[in-house]
Amino acid sequence: MLLNPPAIFADPAAPIRVALYDDGGSMGKGVPAVREILDHTGGFEITVFKAADLANGVLDKKQVVIFTGGSGSKQGNTIGDAGRETVRKFVEDGGGYLGICAGAYLACSKFTWSLGLLDAQTVSQKWRRGKGDVQIEVTASGHDITALPTGTHAVLYDNGPILKPAGRTDLSPYEALAFFRTEMAENGTPVGVMVNSPAVVDGHFGKGRVLISSPHPEQTPGLEALVGHAVRWLATGVPQ
Repeated sequence: MLLNPPAIFADPAAPIRVALYDDGGSMGKGVPAVREILDHTGGFEITVFKAADLANGVLDKKQVVIFTGGSGSKQGNTIGDAGRETVRKFVEDGGGYLGICAGAYLACSKFTWSLGLLDAQTVSQKWRRGKGDVQIEVTASGHDITALPTGTHAVLYDNGPILKPAGRTDLSPYEALAFFRTEMAENGTPVGVMVNSPAVVDGHFGKGRVLISSPHPEQTPGLEALVGHAVRWLATGVPQ
């Protein structure tokens, strides 16, 4: 339970206030899929925003910000230095961050355009691994946060990041909530690095929680519930 909770955490019985990015670098089915899931689940108030809205207080009084699939570099460059700092400050002050595929890249460290919310980097600059179903295994902690059953599941993968620690001593280590158990390694990408690497991880940045998913549960029948459960968990912030 938060002691002296920030203003963004108001009435726990009210809808969770979510900001969903839909601008440069946000492509494909991610935004409509996430919106449909949260609308269907209920209990969420969703604001779809553009990069320019970050300078106009769009994250004020929001509880969770979501960046979905597309291009992490285009997302980061579209929101720019000021926008990235706004998102970082939002999470640091107690907001939650959900990143899926491109949004997962965006949360990492070691890119000039990334947010640096997690002590995570990619294992290789060769990222075009391919698109298709792979197997992930959900851990006990992953079940507690996402409500997905423990064990293995097929999930849509589309060039998401393959993670390893970035060696940032100023950031807390992440925890794996699910691991890849099979891999894709097309287009000359390194073979063997994806199997047993983290597929879904969580961590914290300041007072805020962060959860990123390399694959696409929001576009995988049977795994969509991860989105709503993750957003509810993110909205609670880090116990102080």
